Amino acid sequence: MKNEFLDLQKKRRTIYALGRDVSQSPEELVPFLESVIKEAPSAFNSQSTRAVFAFGKYQDKVWDIVADNLKKVMGSDEAFEKNTKAKIDGFKGAFGTILWFTDMDVVHGLEEQFPSYKDNFYDWSEQAQGNAQYSVWTALAENGIGANLQHYNPLIDEDIAKEFDIPKSWRLRAEMDFGSIEAPAGDKEFMEDSQRFRVFK
Repeated sequence: MKNEFLDLQKKRRTIYALGRDVSQSPEELVPFLESVIKEAPSAFNSQSTRAVFAFGKYQDKVWDIVADNLKKVMGSDEAFEKNTKAKIDGFKGAFGTILWFTDMDVVHGLEEQFPSYKDNFYDWSEQAQGNAQYSVWTALAENGIGANLQHYNPLIDEDIAKEFDIPKSWRLRAEMDFGSIEAPAGDKEFMEDSQRFRVFK
């Protein structure tokens, strides 16, 4: 069996120590990542995944919005400074962030078009999200760029929509920050294969 893909999978890790020392420019990265997203599969070829790429001051703005909203729910700047600020500053220090959305107009359109599958289309849109996110994450890793995936939605949805002029039908699903790898990921542990897999032959 060829194992090039498996080697790439092992390269894709959750990297928290990210910086801005990336040799590729946004002009190089964005068309490449757009193509990666286009090639990711989706049920009924629905293509329901949407992505916003934020660099520079827009990268900073994403994480300022996260910080501002977390301060509100934490109740005080002191609690934020003590427990959360360093983590958010780490995300903000990355080279860029991808905001991942699902276009709910596509999901609802398929629900109307294929009523017998109505209960499945949102689940399938989440699978499409996973396919696209994993594909991008692995493609970044292949190019020596680290990433991690965060989920501050729905806390930040309204402010992100306003700041980035997001269509009403787009539902925020995740935030992926990426950049130069400043420290490697820790060891990865796996559960026992016997608890995870079954083979019949």
